[in-house]
Amino acid sequence: MQLDIQEIKKIIPHRFPFLLIDRVTDLKPNDKLVAVKNVSINEQFFVGHFPDEKVMPGVLIIEAMAQAGCIYFYYSKDLIGKNLVYYLGKVTARFFAPVVPGDQLRLEAETGKFLAKTGIVKTRALVGEKLVAEADLAFSVKEV
Repeated sequence: MQLDIQEIKKIIPHRFPFLLIDRVTDLKPNDKLVAVKNVSINEQFFVGHFPDEKVMPGVLIIEAMAQAGCIYFYYSKDLIGKNLVYYLGKVTARFFAPVVPGDQLRLEAETGKFLAKTGIVKTRALVGEKLVAEADLAFSVKEV
């Protein structure tokens, strides 16, 4: 399954400039998710991070992985149209390389451990085949 930006906006409430996923290219609930974020020189955060050596802030890489993990959790727990998913926080996170303008961030998510209303999603961020970050992220369901 694939999701375009309009379908993504139905699942997560983020909007410009904080929507950090451009497209979900592959989604198999309870198996894996692959999404992409095209990193443009026009991103607002590059104005100050850093003016002479543009680098995507690590916290925004985690946020992009969290948004991908949220969509994965939403579909894997079959919450479609019924619930909101909240990001609870990072369990672990590691960074391996910088992300710069012109990169395409490939975000991957898979099941860590799911309980009734919470879960851990294992996420990775890659540029090409190079691993730039990984994190285990916690999510919870809020019934609406």
